[in-house]
Amino acid sequence: MRAVQGKSNPIQVVGLGQVCVDYVGHVPGYPVEDSKTELEGLDTRCGGPAATALVTLARAGIATSFLGSISDDPFGVQIVDALKEEHVDISCLKITPGHTSQFAFIAITRGKGQRTIFWRRGSAPELTPEEVSLDAFPNARILHLDGLMVNAGKEAALQAKQRNMTVVMDAGTLREGTLDLVTRVDVLIASKAFAEFLPGAGGSHQRALEKLRDLGPRQAVITLGDRGSIGLDQGGIIRQAAFSVASRDTTGAGDVYHGAYIYGLLRGWTMAQCMAYASAAAALKCMHGGGWRGIPGIRAIEDLMKELHHAGK
Repeated sequence: MRAVQGKSNPIQVVGLGQVCVDYVGHVPGYPVEDSKTELEGLDTRCGGPAATALVTLARAGIATSFLGSISDDPFGVQIVDALKEEHVDISCLKITPGHTSQFAFIAITRGKGQRTIFWRRGSAPELTPEEVSLDAFPNARILHLDGLMVNAGKEAALQAKQRNMTVVMDAGTLREGTLDLVTRVDVLIASKAFAEFLPGAGGSHQRALEKLRDLGPRQAVITLGDRGSIGLDQGGIIRQAAFSVASRDTTGAGDVYHGAYIYGLLRGWTMAQCMAYASAAAALKCMHGGGWRGIPGIRAIEDLMKELHHAGK
């Protein structure tokens, strides 16, 4: 778990969280209980919130490193190979022999591209706070957390603050300890489900954003799927419409949004610019599908933004 030391280390973004193997089945329609349906296709790919965001950044030429926990089982071997192929550094990835790595089965509905996820937690032990160290990344500017290893995330956020790094968090599910972790975050990007279950929000996205910012983040964003996203910073509310594309597979679109948003932060963009770029990236991911293979590059994202900008004139 030791990375290359020294100031020459090029890593700009460190991600801590989950990675898994996904079995993806395409179905004509989601079946009712106690019925049968024939798969129209089945493929295997890798996923996970933090890992997918890092792959998105790697596609944009950003040097990234993934901190997570897997085993040496066949799923773990596939994960290692996939991260290496995507040029994501894994020198601090925890691999515990004799356990299992996480995997999921995802049913993709034809036409809409919507997905239903069945997943199984791996038995590989989580990263502990004592195992977290950012010392190996002296030039890192951003720490990205997916909130799925709360205690390790808190320690990483503490270390990141000491290094003047920006802490970004993907808040997918509200669970025990999540709000405490949010207090250590600079930029929070939350799912619709997270916002709806936020105590005191009352179903209002604006109220949820206000409550989240009150906890500490200077920027808070809620992603709303095909309804776009809504954000709040010191300048007020910003709304970003979703880009209109034919959706093939929505799996990983939110994770791509996070990675693309971080790319904007690295470039020094405003929140509105980050949200627009991230929305375009997520739309292209929905259109392409294909797991990590479907993550768009910079030029494709910029071309879509220009295309829709010209169409709106």
